[in-house]
Amino acid sequence: MGALLLAACSGPAEQVRPTDPATTVPPVVVVDKAAAPAPVIPPTWPLTGVEGGQEVRPAISVKIENSRQARPQIGLEQADVVWEQMVEGGETRFNAVFHSTIPTTVGPIRSVRPMDAAIAGPLGGMIVFSGGQGGFVQEMRDAGLQVLSNDEGADGMYRASDRRAPHNVYGTMADFYAADDGQRTAPPPQQFVFAPTAAESSAEVAGAPASHVDATFPAAKPSWDWDAGTGKWVRNEIGDAAISADGVRLSATNVVIMRVDVRDTGTVDPAGAPVPETVLEGTGEVWVLGGGKAVKGTWSKGGTKDPVVLTAEDGTPILLAPGNSWVELVPNAGGNVTIS
Repeated sequence: MGALLLAACSGPAEQVRPTDPATTVPPVVVVDKAAAPAPVIPPTWPLTGVEGGQEVRPAISVKIENSRQARPQIGLEQADVVWEQMVEGGETRFNAVFHSTIPTTVGPIRSVRPMDAAIAGPLGGMIVFSGGQGGFVQEMRDAGLQVLSNDEGADGMYRASDRRAPHNVYGTMADFYAADDGQRTAPPPQQFVFAPTAAESSAEVAGAPASHVDATFPAAKPSWDWDAGTGKWVRNEIGDAAISADGVRLSATNVVIMRVDVRDTGTVDPAGAPVPETVLEGTGEVWVLGGGKAVKGTWSKGGTKDPVVLTAEDGTPILLAPGNSWVELVPNAGGNVTIS
């Protein structure tokens, strides 16, 4: 009886519920919504497009002779840009522009011509020459250039004893920079448009294969050959290799061939020969050689202080490969260009 009563008083057996599975709470991810940092673009030299720190110094244009008596020249191989222009008798002379690399000595230095204002004016720097007609010299000053003329007693020029005048004027670049008038406080502005790499230049991307070019003037015949070993165009003078006084083959990463008009200035040189002027205003045909190829386009230039603009046939800018450039100003009349 007691056992039954105990059983009757006992409640139902306690039900044990299973434990709920653990819940994993994911971490809170905070998304940074700030803009991605801008890519770091290394500085480049304005006249070559080559990577490097810009020195706070002006460009210096130097008039260098190119007659037979003047060769081999000193310093040409270190110029950022060399402009070849026609002078009296159909011969040529150079306007060599130095900025990223400065040679110790340059020469032979000769006189200025009217088109030098349009070549050097966009640089806003200094121009060095042996002399020139008063009107031509004034054009250099009107273009905003600091003039260093041997005839005016500028420091840094001297006559060498191993050559005959007038082919023996040389100059010391350090002296030219020391003569800075204090207004040349910035590097020159960029003159041409450069691709980031040679492979991205317009000639490489869109040009036709080329290995040789003749740029014929009335009394001069420079030519260029593509040298795949050095990745440069190497220069010849009337078929002979052009070599500097230091034994360096003259070469260029880019060769820019501009067809130009030439007009009579109405003046004569000391020998009585008419002085011509290359017209660097308006537009004309251009060929740009780089990387064993050549691309055709148009050059254009506004006023004296405006740079030359190179435009491809499709209307896009012609991009040069980073490196030095030689510009051939070949006359439309009496000149010729053959690319093969």
